[in-house]
Amino acid sequence: MARATPPDLSDTQVPLRGLARSYPRGLYIEPHEHEWGQVLYAMSGLMWLETPQEALLLPPQRAVWLPPGVPHGIRVVSELQMRNIYLRPSLSGVLEERVQVFEVDALLRELILRLVEQEKQTDPEYYRALSDLCVLELRRARSSLPRIALPEDDDRRLLALCQAVMANPSAEIPFEQHAADAGASVRTLARLFQRSLGMGFAAWRRQVQLATAVAALSAGTPISRIAHDLGYTPGAFSEMFRRELGVAPSEYLAAP
Repeated sequence: MARATPPDLSDTQVPLRGLARSYPRGLYIEPHEHEWGQVLYAMSGLMWLETPQEALLLPPQRAVWLPPGVPHGIRVVSELQMRNIYLRPSLSGVLEERVQVFEVDALLRELILRLVEQEKQTDPEYYRALSDLCVLELRRARSSLPRIALPEDDDRRLLALCQAVMANPSAEIPFEQHAADAGASVRTLARLFQRSLGMGFAAWRRQVQLATAVAALSAGTPISRIAHDLGYTPGAFSEMFRRELGVAPSEYLAAP
């Protein structure tokens, strides 16, 4: 585990602060929160972001808005090149009051990168103009990506199972094996799933698989490779994807 290392957020006169960090594959940043709002954006790499209510799988073409005070942890799926923006509390109110995942287009990407590069603020007027435009673009950004519910109770066995599935969502790993690894009976975990998440294990794992597939499609991964990694044949994967999302994997990114 690792702890988050945010920039100095004591100066409330500046509208935004930027941060550049690199994180290795497999790192887990334990849950924490900030008084400032935060935009998490990875130039490259893949990460699970976990809040008390849900998990979000974020590819490079997406970012997440965390309002002030939202606890969150990060699981690094592949090496991350992170570029984060922090908004002072008085400015955070112009954005959503809940966690939001949004698309990062070319303009917003360059604004985030430039704000991080200009963190020393050698030209305060220029930095403020960049900040104002970045906030405007954040307000206009389009929400996207499936959201995965996480258990809200304190049963560590259920949480351990959910985290194991997020780490390896393959359909080839049976529920019985997950239950054994979590140290609980199949019947107990099945009951916990229904009580805490309102669905069975198979339905919840499909949500994780779909989030994984959407992230991989966004990154340009071939459909056959995605199907193989998730434990499906290409035909079975395409059928599951179309049944759940209403469109074939090959058509998903082009859908309105």
